[in-house]
Amino acid sequence: MKALSILKYQWKDLFRGKWIIGYGLIYLLMADAMIRFGGTGSKALLSIANIMLLLIPLVGMIYGALYLYQSREFTELLLAQPLDRKTLFWGLFGGLAAPLALAFTLGVGLPMTYFGLFVSTSIRSIILILVLGNLLTVLFTGLGFWLGLRFFEDRIKGLGFALVGWLFLAVIYDGLVLLAIFLLGDYPIEEPMLAMAMLNPIDLARITVLLEFDIQALMGYTGAVFNRFFGSMMGISVAAGCLMIWLGVPLWRSMRLFNKKDF
Repeated sequence: MKALSILKYQWKDLFRGKWIIGYGLIYLLMADAMIRFGGTGSKALLSIANIMLLLIPLVGMIYGALYLYQSREFTELLLAQPLDRKTLFWGLFGGLAAPLALAFTLGVGLPMTYFGLFVSTSIRSIILILVLGNLLTVLFTGLGFWLGLRFFEDRIKGLGFALVGWLFLAVIYDGLVLLAIFLLGDYPIEEPMLAMAMLNPIDLARITVLLEFDIQALMGYTGAVFNRFFGSMMGISVAAGCLMIWLGVPLWRSMRLFNKKDF
């Protein structure tokens, strides 16, 4: 109950700031445009997924890293109360991750509803996009929390690491994979490429989407390897399992740092 009280206060504070509403409106406008001009089929869903794979990690890592700085006085006040640190951590984390996930779900889900995607497109594909978006929101907010706690005394360093981390996972990592394929193409590199795909949650989410829509031409090398080793459904299950590990480790590390942190 204490965690729910903290979460409720955090929700009210976030919605008073209006930025969370703006975040949801960005998704609503982009999803509306993608469906309006791209049609109500899988093409629109793929366009929404591509935006999601760039925007969610960026916002989650930045706000996750900055959130603890912004709520420091509130955190110190609560720590002075007879309140378990684990309860406080989950209240603070849920107070940020849940509104971000809700903003994404409503922002993307409303255009899907009034354009009739739930009737004209596979429900499973739509649910996969929504579930992946929420999973990535919690995952990257957890990574942001971990960076914020790791560099708590230096806000600029925490923000810098969050931006560099997003840039590496979203852009640079794929370039390194392509370079490795170019340099080592004459060797049997399928299994190392499979391991490299599992080390990047954005790649795992992208592969999951492409396996669901069975678009061979867009899968790239790692996606093709995933499909060859596991097949579509098994590949989706393996990628989802790896994403759950990615979700759990940063949260576990964040909670340990929070329990030891001297505020």
